[in-house]
Amino acid sequence: MASAGAMLKLARQRRGIRQNEAAVKLGVSPSDLSRIENDAKEPSLALLEAASKVFNVPANFFDLADRIYGAPVSVHPMWRKKADVSGAELDAVIAELNIRVMHLRRLLQATDLNPVRTIPKFDIEEYGDPERIAALLRAHWMMPRGPVPNVTQILEEAGIVVAHSNMGGSSISGVTFRVPGMPPLIVVNSDQPGDRMRHTLCHELGHIVMHQFPSPNMEKEADHFAGCFLAPAADIRPHFGTGRVDLRKLAALKPVWKMSMASLVFAADRVGKLTTAQKNYIWQQFSIAKIRTSEPPELDFPREQPTVISSLLKLHIENLGYGIADLASVLAMSVDELPDFYDLTSILGPKPSRPAGLRIVK
Repeated sequence: MASAGAMLKLARQRRGIRQNEAAVKLGVSPSDLSRIENDAKEPSLALLEAASKVFNVPANFFDLADRIYGAPVSVHPMWRKKADVSGAELDAVIAELNIRVMHLRRLLQATDLNPVRTIPKFDIEEYGDPERIAALLRAHWMMPRGPVPNVTQILEEAGIVVAHSNMGGSSISGVTFRVPGMPPLIVVNSDQPGDRMRHTLCHELGHIVMHQFPSPNMEKEADHFAGCFLAPAADIRPHFGTGRVDLRKLAALKPVWKMSMASLVFAADRVGKLTTAQKNYIWQQFSIAKIRTSEPPELDFPREQPTVISSLLKLHIENLGYGIADLASVLAMSVDELPDFYDLTSILGPKPSRPAGLRIVK
């Protein structure tokens, strides 16, 4: 279980502050701070009071005794775009994941989540092919043929909690956090457009279904799974028609399948609609039009919005009579940070749709 020193380290990493810099801010030596964070020395009350101000956390944050977890299997040791992510950014994301799980654990104390779908395990070592696994999962969930209208809704119906975050400004697109006794948590980068966010969610779903341990090919396997889950070959093949697959056709299919034009190129190639020369030509056109880095904004569609956490917070505010200060106290978070961390403007505005299976525990 976490100690005050471990929670001090978590608060520091959450803010992306390096240990030497934090020591200066807290008025202690780097060696003393290292000893405190590693439980070789007890932090003084004065140090914790200073840390509360420096890291913008309430004093009761250091009293939390939840277990702290390291990097999750689904992104370790092969974080996507790792070359663009610093060690401090990785630490900050892992710290945020731990804090989100601590919050979720407390919010769920007043509720039950009863998923209407189950999550099967199709180990990639046994089944071998992400495309086959994607088809098996769609069949298990009795999904109709064709495009997936709302990926987030399907995941939430399976008991997966989805959250949006700016990931501290890092280039991490998404991460899955699975800890004992808690529902899987997928956090996706909120800076992504709607199409890439859907792909990221399916990528993380692939990790949940296929991967128990890290492997050299897990990221490619999860990407392949995502494309096949969103666009099964038999379903999307007729949509490419008999003519040439070009930018115009890809643009027309994007709002139908809610996939990026780039993902649709991979789908067309997967179903045999592109020769090597045609595929290379399309990628050249993408480069000329700068589509691969930024697809035409007029083709964008709204990001899917998760509902589980919003409903949990709404339940505490409306049904259990909590105020913002009460919620902040329960979650050991500063009152000023809570509205931004959970976007309480949407919670206190129009009602989010309540996910299936959420009920108050009497």
